[in-house]
Amino acid sequence: MAESTSDLPESVKDYMRLAIKLAKQSPPKPTNFCVGAILVDEAPNKVLSTGYTLELPGNTHAEQCCLQKFATQHGKSEDDIVDLLPRGTVIYTTMEPCGKRLSGNLPCIDRILNTRKGVHGGIETVYHGVSEPETFVGQNTGRARLEAAGIKCVHVSGFEQEILEVATAGHPQKEDA
Repeated sequence: MAESTSDLPESVKDYMRLAIKLAKQSPPKPTNFCVGAILVDEAPNKVLSTGYTLELPGNTHAEQCCLQKFATQHGKSEDDIVDLLPRGTVIYTTMEPCGKRLSGNLPCIDRILNTRKGVHGGIETVYHGVSEPETFVGQNTGRARLEAAGIKCVHVSGFEQEILEVATAGHPQKEDA
């Protein structure tokens, strides 16, 4: 079951603040959420990679950019990084990872699940700031898939309003009635 607490260590909140800062770098579009993500080796508290929506060519999501950049740093493809991720790897993302992509790209949930094939167990925890709004693909059932695979999902509360303002930049605004 997903945790949600405001009593998380300050470092968790600091990483979420950094993820929001990254999300603000994402080019606003009406067809994407502006999301930031950070891949972290939790034990030494070391950032492995960062990413934001549309940072890399194509219709790329933040988690996808994080993993692809980590792969590039090691001269590997994203599929070949599973044994490079250290035990205790976590990912911070302003919005829960997508479970479905309309673009035909691999959903971020599947990318995270693929890391579990490695010798160190891949990504162990997903920290997210908000649930994915149903704007584009309906209800996101990805969190249940992550938890079923033994990946802990933690909602980092207190940032929802800022995250949604950043995430929906470029979206048509609803007029006040």
